[in-house]
Amino acid sequence: MSKRLRAGSLRSRTVKRAGAGAALGLLACTAAWVHAVDGASGATEARTHRSDDRPPVAQARERNALQGLSGVSERTVARIPAESRQLVLVTGHGRSSSHATAALYTRPAPGADWVLAESWPARNGANGWSADRRYGDLTSPEGVFSLSDAGGLLPKPPGTLLPYDHSRAFVASGHGVEGESLEGSFDYVIAIDFNRRRGMSPLDPVKPEGRAKGGNIWLHVDHDGPSQGCVGISKEAMARLLTVLDPAAKPVIAMGPRGF
Repeated sequence: MSKRLRAGSLRSRTVKRAGAGAALGLLACTAAWVHAVDGASGATEARTHRSDDRPPVAQARERNALQGLSGVSERTVARIPAESRQLVLVTGHGRSSSHATAALYTRPAPGADWVLAESWPARNGANGWSADRRYGDLTSPEGVFSLSDAGGLLPKPPGTLLPYDHSRAFVASGHGVEGESLEGSFDYVIAIDFNRRRGMSPLDPVKPEGRAKGGNIWLHVDHDGPSQGCVGISKEAMARLLTVLDPAAKPVIAMGPRGF
């Protein structure tokens, strides 16, 4: 073969290899473009189907404001003392309802987010909730209150740390709002610090803000009916709270209708 023919054949093979390489490069670019389009489409679809499509910053702001709690407003959360590490949250099913849920929350350090520990069905005032309670209106007071004293007809459960007044005077007489028996209601009680003197027995009759507001608002054993203003939970739940609540953790109760 002449030198001219060999040179022509070599140039032909070089052109073919260059063309094949360009074709492969084009295919790779096309595949990458299709993958990018598919990825963008998938991301758009994921955003479309998210249950909460607010910016992540807005979601984090709401979570921080509520500090891990639900069923309450930011205003109520702000009223919970920063140093408190134990919280009993009572959320009523409605402003006029006597049915509620009581939940125990804890947090590892002051100001940290709350973590749900346990919850129980609860009963509250027969006429629901009031932010301006008056004696005899059959409502439970709405707000945030400290929990500092306890007592009951029965001896304190082992491990109880709250000051506990064991007395035969904790006897509920008569009948409840719906005619139910009140027997055993005061086997265990924890005083809610509404219109009372802290550091005293739950039986203390003094009403610092006047008798018109009423008082002796307690957490006590549920008697299968609405209360005149107290919050009732099961006997087992009351015993559990007494063995968990620690004065050193500055326990409080936040109570009111859902969203209060």
